[in-house]
Amino acid sequence: MAIFKTPVLRSRSSTPREMPGGLWTKCPACGEVTHNLALAANLYVCPKCGYHFSMVSQDRITSLVDEGSFQEMDASLTSVDSLKFQGVATYADRLKSYREKTGLVDAIRTGSAKIAGHPLGIGVMDFSFLAATMGSVVGEKVTRIIEFSTKQKIPVVLICASGGARMYEGMLSLMQMAKTSGALALHAKARLPYITILTNPTTAGVMASYASLGDIIIAEPKSMIGFAGPRVIRETTHQTLPADFQTAEFLEKHGLIDLIVERSKMRDTLADLLGYFSNK
Repeated sequence: MAIFKTPVLRSRSSTPREMPGGLWTKCPACGEVTHNLALAANLYVCPKCGYHFSMVSQDRITSLVDEGSFQEMDASLTSVDSLKFQGVATYADRLKSYREKTGLVDAIRTGSAKIAGHPLGIGVMDFSFLAATMGSVVGEKVTRIIEFSTKQKIPVVLICASGGARMYEGMLSLMQMAKTSGALALHAKARLPYITILTNPTTAGVMASYASLGDIIIAEPKSMIGFAGPRVIRETTHQTLPADFQTAEFLEKHGLIDLIVERSKMRDTLADLLGYFSNK
């Protein structure tokens, strides 16, 4: 029989210790927990399962273009509350909140750049700003970078991510679908290349306009891509949808997408395509 009992070690506080916030990220696909620095070094791709996290526009630009080559255009172009939208919060209030939170002026950054020495016009949508919805400023900036590229006789690359048209702007938002498509028609008439990269998610009005008009359409793995959501389609058609419906892999199999490219290989893929088009 033991003379001494095993001591019971107790914490000085009954409150459970929590991991400090902002240091680690849990993968929604596999549950792997990765330090944010390691995740950033891996281009925000889960090192275990390859899940592609959302990526802010500045990080994406840095990962794709030649160092120091990006020259931003229309950086001060801002949305206005033309319709005086009223809801839980006014549109003006929401714009102010997102500008303070993200440091962005609106949901896209555009400019000229080079990839492997090839000049191009580039636009990068940022889902962190109002779910990258397309308002009049997004449409105008997309149109301007296309028109600039047509005038300069250079390709256009647009990296898309969007929840669709911006409801706060009503018809003014929907008009951007036709405006951007018209600019692309003139770019195509000049026989200049246009490449789109669809990331998770790319939906609704953006997908129904410039996102799906690329000469080459690339998608990141397992991105959700479509017009209406699967629930709306299921309830409208009364049909059982495939398990992989509205994924990049489903759309590649059915011919809408040309390539599915992992983020780590995107720059090299674009360099190869731009090199091919320039030789032609």
